[in-house]
Amino acid sequence: MAFVRTVKTKSGATAVQIVYSRRGGSRKIEHIGSAHDEAGVAALKAAAAERLAEGQGQLELGLAAQAGGGPLPITGTRMTVLWDSLDRVFTEVFGANINGDTVFRDLVLARIIEPTSKLDSLWVLEEVGVPAPSYATLKRRLPVYAATRWRQQLAAACAAHAGLGPATLVLYDVTTLYFETDKADGFREPGFSKERRLEPQITARSDELWTASPAMSLLRVTTAPSFRA
Repeated sequence: MAFVRTVKTKSGATAVQIVYSRRGGSRKIEHIGSAHDEAGVAALKAAAAERLAEGQGQLELGLAAQAGGGPLPITGTRMTVLWDSLDRVFTEVFGANINGDTVFRDLVLARIIEPTSKLDSLWVLEEVGVPAPSYATLKRRLPVYAATRWRQQLAAACAAHAGLGPATLVLYDVTTLYFETDKADGFREPGFSKERRLEPQITARSDELWTASPAMSLLRVTTAPSFRA
């Protein structure tokens, strides 16, 4: 048994899929495409219906063929407005600092559209309609993006775009520690932790101080974690 269904994606598009159900409850899903408007969804549904009808002959009933052709084949979709808007802002801020590295641009914009893993970012690019680099290419480029010079260029670009001169940046992070106890005290207080635990826990804070020169060379000073009493 096979049927056509529509589901909402995380990016807000409507995806059209063919679901093949088998005995025993197993399913196979074939993704036809996704669209952001009713016309695009209707065209995808028509393409899915044609897909389901493949290999099925027609009875010779002597009826006149209907005038007009069928739906046009869908060769590809692209989220043009979304991608072009993000690309324009990215180029304005970082264009002169990444030396035309489209792999870095694609990875950044994909994770703005949908925060996800590096591997799934390639799937996001395909959904947007942009040619995605291979995962092997992405892994080869990661050491370049982790280099100090590359990060300094990006920091300088951000500072120039914001009109920021010599500055000090304080990074503040809070985490929780869980202890096997049911009784609260001055350090351990009940509340929801990252693991959704109700038991008493300790809140730990970590501060980092980054001092930047006009050339945006960052000096990192890390303070010892402090605990909330």
